[in-house]
Amino acid sequence: MLGKLILASALVGSLAYANTSSGNKVAVVNMQKAIQSTATGKKAKKELEAEFKKRKAELEKKEKDLKKMSDDLEKKKSVLSEEVLAKKQAELQEQMMKYRETLNKNQMEIQKKEQDLTRPILEKMKNVIAETAKAGGYSMVIEESAGVLYADPSTDITDAVVKAFEKAK
Repeated sequence: MLGKLILASALVGSLAYANTSSGNKVAVVNMQKAIQSTATGKKAKKELEAEFKKRKAELEKKEKDLKKMSDDLEKKKSVLSEEVLAKKQAELQEQMMKYRETLNKNQMEIQKKEQDLTRPILEKMKNVIAETAKAGGYSMVIEESAGVLYADPSTDITDAVVKAFEKAK
């Protein structure tokens, strides 16, 4: 953590020096804000949230069923023979493993879907940022979450990038 902080401080210091000493201009873009501010980004987010909500409802139902199965087993535990109890416990364990596998599979599928939805937006966004930077005379654009501790608000070109992105359809 300290290493990242020192690196970020050195980066900001060198960028400030580059901005003032050589006439180079550096800009900052908040990529997350930029993507979420575009119509395409909003549509992708809405689609992803709908998919997540659907899967979450399915998983919650399975979780509820497992809880019921576990509670029922706990209640009947004292009246079941050891053999039947062991069989039921093994069944419950198997169902829990299937649930975990489904949960992991869903998480991976959601991540893949997010990547598939955002990849084209990111590619277009990078091109728009490059065009906006060239038009504004910037020699470098830094992503705001890349450890920038402070940036003068006048160096933030996020809104200009969003406007250019929307026009570039």
